[in-house]
Amino acid sequence: MLHSLHLKNVGPAPEMRMKLARRLNLITGDNGLGKSFLLDLAWWALTRTWASLPAIPRGAGEATLGVQYEGQTKPHEYESRYDRRRQQWIGKKSGRPANPGMVIYARVDGGFAVWDPARASEAGDAPGFVFDAEDVWDGLARRCNGLVRDWATWQLEQKEAWRLLQNALQVMSPSEDEPLRPGALTRVSLDDPRDIPTLRLPYGEVPILHASAGMRRICALVYLLVWTWIEHQRASKLIDQPPTDRIIFLVDEPDTHLHPRWQRVVLRSLLNVVHQLMTKGDAKVQLIAATHSPLVMASVEPLFDPAHDKCWHLDADGELVHLREEAWAKEGDVLAWLASATFGLKHARSLESEVAIEAAEAFMRDDLPAPQHLRTRAAIHAELVRLLAGSDPFWARWIASQDRGPAARSPRRKR
Repeated sequence: MLHSLHLKNVGPAPEMRMKLARRLNLITGDNGLGKSFLLDLAWWALTRTWASLPAIPRGAGEATLGVQYEGQTKPHEYESRYDRRRQQWIGKKSGRPANPGMVIYARVDGGFAVWDPARASEAGDAPGFVFDAEDVWDGLARRCNGLVRDWATWQLEQKEAWRLLQNALQVMSPSEDEPLRPGALTRVSLDDPRDIPTLRLPYGEVPILHASAGMRRICALVYLLVWTWIEHQRASKLIDQPPTDRIIFLVDEPDTHLHPRWQRVVLRSLLNVVHQLMTKGDAKVQLIAATHSPLVMASVEPLFDPAHDKCWHLDADGELVHLREEAWAKEGDVLAWLASATFGLKHARSLESEVAIEAAEAFMRDDLPAPQHLRTRAAIHAELVRLLAGSDPFWARWIASQDRGPAARSPRRKR
């Protein structure tokens, strides 16, 4: 398991420290503050390879990356510094890192990276496999056949891989009423000789290449999980070693392309799929996920345990970015999550509605409303009528306030 990251002079802040929980770690924050960057660094910390472009120093001076993680038999520490002449990160130890277990990184662009301890050589010349989105579907030479070919082969063979794939699809379905079920293989083009998998939907069977973006995202996640585990079992047998009992799963925006019904179950489903694949009752699974979705945050409330899980938040303060551990608190529903410190909205509404309600609340407090066009009760009322539904709960407060002031007023004078 990944225990901690310590970054100096690299990334969006002069220094960042992150002491991770052993099961679930959620990373939130605005765009551009470093959520994906932290996942890239977590991948590097565990594998010593980069899934995309290497990190570089943020300014002059020494830049270092420090990591602590649990190896096969004991904890390990490692620090790397950036050599500006060689343009690379240099550490005291060479070769492959100590075995952290299986590491899988699902990137937001549809790409994946996989580090299999059974296939990594002692010399470190067999780095993690990095697949872009096209590789996942069409394969990578001498590495992976790709989703289309493997799915078709597994379906025709009807063996263990096919059973695992079907079970994983079932677990990852948005609900029991909307199961993800494979259909018959088909052809889609005169120029494509491959048998193409299909999904059985209520209105018929749809070639997986033509499925929605959300369904393709889930199918790619399921395929990579099953493929990685199957190949790990085979490699472990070849080297006469037991399969790993540890998986670290990094996921960037698991809610991407998904309907709210799916967002509400995706993290729990991913954890369940990994545990089902490993089958061992004492298997250790660490999930590190970055998300923008209040539904994802609301969905983990029943399973979040502060003894095993943590929530991290990236926040901008002027020119500085801060990474802090958030004290976990249940917000109850999605609207409350949107207005929480995690997402920072004043109201879970349109921007125009927020401005009108803020003006109305200021008026009721006898403060000076900011917008020039909302400085009288009549103007504010007209804007509320235009923007709010008749059943909106704010109406009760606004109507009750009408007996407490005149129909119009002048702004307060500055003292």
